[in-house]
Amino acid sequence: MKHVSQKIVSLIMAFVVLLSTMSFTYDLHFCGDILVDVALFAKADSCGMDKVSETRSSDDCSIQKKGCCSDKKVIVEGQNELKQSFDNLSFEQQAFVVSYVYSYLNLFEDLHDKVIPFKNYSPPNVIQDIQLLDEVFLI
Repeated sequence: MKHVSQKIVSLIMAFVVLLSTMSFTYDLHFCGDILVDVALFAKADSCGMDKVSETRSSDDCSIQKKGCCSDKKVIVEGQNELKQSFDNLSFEQQAFVVSYVYSYLNLFEDLHDKVIPFKNYSPPNVIQDIQLLDEVFLI
């Protein structure tokens, strides 16, 4: 079970690295204030209203009415540099990392081989045979 969960976690972490380094673009097409279409890696489809523009012309001037449609292109940049340097951390961040590592390593200090923690304690007195009292027998 541990081996399977370790493979699942490593696969999830690989996808996180892949998605954080990947750049992508999506297009949005608005008709007025209403979002009509969203397209990932392609141009958004038009609603057909952008081609309709009203033109009035006379001898002296020409008035052209703008369409209500607009397109918006959003670019999401991925992370370019994966290797983070320890040199560009501030002093407070470096002190936090050092204290965290120091406290984490001190959690796993073992007792010395010659130290017996229960040396000064005597075992309890056996009054009755507990297996016979509880009627628990090895077969």
